[in-house]
Amino acid sequence: MGKRRTGREMALKYLYQNEFRPIELAEGWALFQENVTMDKDVELFSRDLVKTCMVKRDSVDVLLKEFSKHWTLARMTVIDRNILRLGACELLYMKQTPPKVVINEWVEVSKKFSNADSPPFINGILDKLFKSSEAENKMSS
Repeated sequence: MGKRRTGREMALKYLYQNEFRPIELAEGWALFQENVTMDKDVELFSRDLVKTCMVKRDSVDVLLKEFSKHWTLARMTVIDRNILRLGACELLYMKQTPPKVVINEWVEVSKKFSNADSPPFINGILDKLFKSSEAENKMSS
């Protein structure tokens, strides 16, 4: 498994833990690192992803509500909700990885950590979000 995939999985594990025991990122990350071993590159990518997600969470949640017809965030599983948050943040704010790769990576993570219905759900919402942001970028150019 590649470093970025590992970083994505670590970010998901951190956000999952944070759902049940929310604490400030610096303290939470220090506690998290006591229980996991990560390569430096993995740690940097993962922490950047988590930080971006925590800073942009409210605006990302608004978008996710818009694109997840008939699903409230509260109705989603904790795993799916956080996969969508992380995927949306990586698509919209991090931009180091091509969008189609980002979507595919988060679908693969959902196959590992969620249920059988999740991959198409994750794919559909992240794809809608990507297409919407792409259209918005074209209109503002």
